[in-house]
Amino acid sequence: MPIQTKYNPADKMVSLIADNYQLIQVMSRFGIPMGFGDKTVEKVCSDHGVDCATFLAVVNFIVDGFSNYDTDNNVSVESLLLYLKRSHSYFLDYCLPAIRRKLLEGISLRTTDVSFLILKFFDEYMHEVRIHMEYEEKTVFKYVNNLLSGKSSEDYKITTYSEHHDLVSLKLKELKNIILKYCPEDANTNLLNDALYDIYRCEEELSSHCHIEDCLLVPAILRLERNRN
Repeated sequence: MPIQTKYNPADKMVSLIADNYQLIQVMSRFGIPMGFGDKTVEKVCSDHGVDCATFLAVVNFIVDGFSNYDTDNNVSVESLLLYLKRSHSYFLDYCLPAIRRKLLEGISLRTTDVSFLILKFFDEYMHEVRIHMEYEEKTVFKYVNNLLSGKSSEDYKITTYSEHHDLVSLKLKELKNIILKYCPEDANTNLLNDALYDIYRCEEELSSHCHIEDCLLVPAILRLERNRN
């Protein structure tokens, strides 16, 4: 019996966003701009060359909290890869640099106090996220593209990736604790609060991103591997 999902192709795209504004980011990462009027999800996806089944798989996966997803769902690997690549660009080129700017503006940077430690921790975290995502781009996504073109590899399997998938969440937790417990007295409270809020939101989005890779991408690649054998 098919699993019931919250959203389907006949729903209006505007209804999805009205229900959950966070889905704006999903639209953006699929390359869907705003200004879609009262069109259905299926029509909007068609207008922008997006695989509707993959878009809805991601949307329903996020909305349902990763608890109501059919792992046999036949998503488009090509569309999912493009979504993940755009997600990487969002985190590395926009989200994390924007948080860093707020931190830098919100604290009086001196090398002898906690202000320097806050920025140091964040820079280290950004570096580790970049290394992780560059590994995905250069190794995992390249391997997947080879599979899609009919090439197989005896040296690498997708299970290798899933066994080592970790986004150094401990360092971000330490950073939040430093800001909460030892915020400099001369800090700009509004800017630092805003940066801290963005850190929490970014952490949630990165966690969601990892779950999508683990629970949508990996099963799809396992099916590809089985079909190549």
